Amino acid sequence: MLTIGQLAATAGVTVRTVRHYHHVGLLAEPERDASGYRRYSAQAAVDLIRIRTLAGAGVPLARIDALLHAQPAEFAEAVSGIDAELQRKIDQLTEYRRRITQLAGGERLVLPPEVVAILNRMRGLGVSEHRVRLERDAWILMQALDPHVMPQRIREKNAALDDPQTARLYLACDESVDWDPHDPRLDRLIDDLDAWEIQHEGDHHRAGYLKLVSSRISEASPAWQRIVGALAHRAEQRRSAGHDN
Repeated sequence: MLTIGQLAATAGVTVRTVRHYHHVGLLAEPERDASGYRRYSAQAAVDLIRIRTLAGAGVPLARIDALLHAQPAEFAEAVSGIDAELQRKIDQLTEYRRRITQLAGGERLVLPPEVVAILNRMRGLGVSEHRVRLERDAWILMQALDPHVMPQRIREKNAALDDPQTARLYLACDESVDWDPHDPRLDRLIDDLDAWEIQHEGDHHRAGYLKLVSSRISEASPAWQRIVGALAHRAEQRRSAGHDN
């Protein structure tokens, strides 16, 4: 006969767990002997091991009692069902792990390699990661809304990054995000960006791309709200002057 401590050790559980199984009715609690101790039989040890094994396999405690009293064929069928459910959960977790692994690829998951290479070029120039992420989001939107222009924009973007003057403009734009909207340096940057827009006025795809990126930046930057407003005002003035002529 076994004490509760010996019973728990035999099954590899704690005394507290044994008492919990008593409380929920899974394991019968024997009467105390003349010495005032509860003594457990070998059958109790076997039952406890079966309970521990089923519980460890994820079987709800409410279902274990029925399994303990099931006929061999019924028990085997139930165990097969439990095994199938565990396999389903394993497959589900495996799929979750696959998706998590894909997410680790970041922008490679949703953008073509040529665009990822452009983003890495921007990082190499010293463009901040915040600006790179905004640029990445703009590419994602372009790919979703106007995918046929992607090859052309990739060529244009690489050509722009090859040009030292344009690269300087990119870095200036990146630095200006955190400037005060009244910083006098913005006046020079607005002039430079306006000249860039005039140079590419006929290129609607490229101009649209610039507006897409700048609108994303201006959402969180008062300085860029001023830049976007000033550029829009100058563009409107040019259109009005063109109509008057």
